[in-house]
Order: sequence, then structure tokens, then C-alpha cells
Amino acid sequence: MNLIDLTLNLDDADDSYSILSTPVPLKSFDAEYTAVIHDFSFSSMAGTYIDFPGHIKETDNGLDAVSYPIEKLYRRKATVIRLDRDNGSGGVTAGALQSAMRTDKLETPVLIINALGDKRFDEVDWRTVYLTLDAVEWMCEAGIEIIVSDIYESNAFEGVFLNLFKHDVSTVCFPVNLSELREPTCEVSIFPLKSPKAVQLPCRVIVENF
Repeated sequence: MNLIDLTLNLDDADDSYSILSTPVPLKSFDAEYTAVIHDFSFSSMAGTYIDFPGHIKETDNGLDAVSYPIEKLYRRKATVIRLDRDNGSGGVTAGALQSAMRTDKLETPVLIINALGDKRFDEVDWRTVYLTLDAVEWMCEAGIEIIVSDIYESNAFEGVFLNLFKHDVSTVCFPVNLSELREPTCEVSIFPLKSPKAVQLPCRVIVENF
């Protein structure tokens, strides 16, 4: 089994992250040592993060990081679609995604889109490569529950997230190491903290290739 971590560090590509470490001396009859505790501050979009449909008020389905079913986040079967789109190359259509598929049908609950090849999401101009609305429709019609992708919305805000969330599709943003996924299918686990009322928050994303 080969494990691939798709997770961006919390302090990478986001300047909101800070950590304050405090030493705490502890002493008993048998031991004396210093513990270290942390106070954190960071945005809900720090590192790699997950959006539940409630990230948009109008599409809130009542699920958050606590109530979202854990079985939908653990070892889910995923289809991997790989492209190699250039900076500024525009919309990625349903046809482009279908042509790049290496499986006969899109039948898994999770879809992983590596649209930028070996490039990281922040190595192209922001939102100059994006999903078109017909691509969103195709994914929703296939019954996708979670998308992990290095591209989403355009600068025109055509409604990519809005339409995904309307269909109860959750999204994972700012994944890294996508180019390491060589197999057409894999299993993915997503680990957000169990944070009440949080509909957007950092998460750890681990892929298993067999």
C-alpha cells in the first residue's frame, strides 16, 4: 500500500496562521519536566480545507464538521482525472474531463481532479483555469459526493460552488501532490477536526494507492 498526503501545511499560502507555544513546568515527587502547550490562530481556509454545502448560506443542508457522516469521509473510493492545463487556459469542460478519464464510467462517490499536472494550485494565475458549469452538471448527475480539485471557480463567479452545494457536493480546496496519483482509482480519507458549527475548515487528506 502506498500512502500519499495531499495536505498543504496550515502556514503555506495563508498568512493567518500563528502558533504561540507556552512552557508549563510540572513537578511531582518522582519527576520534573516542562510540558509545551499551544494557542492557535488561523483562517478556515488555511492549508488544505473542506467546504460543506453550508459554506454558502443559501445551500446550507444542516450538516457541519460534527454532523457530516464520518463514513462519507473515510476510505472512500475515488476516481482520479489528470490533465495538464497551462496558466490562463480557461475553462475545463465536461468533455475534457470525460476524455481524460481512464475508467469507463464515473461511478465513485469521490472525484479527484488534477487539472494542472505537475503545477501546484498557486503556480498559475488565480482562477484562470477553472471548471465550467457543464462540468459541474456532469459531476452532479454522476452522483459525486465530494470533489478534491486544484481548480474550481473562475473570476466571473459563474456559480461553480453554488451549483455543487445545491447538489450536496462537498469540496476540498488547495490539495497538493496531486501529480503523485498515478492510478485511475484510489481510496481517500479526509480528516477535518470535529468542530461544531464549522462548515469550512482545514483538513488532512490521505490517499491510498494499491
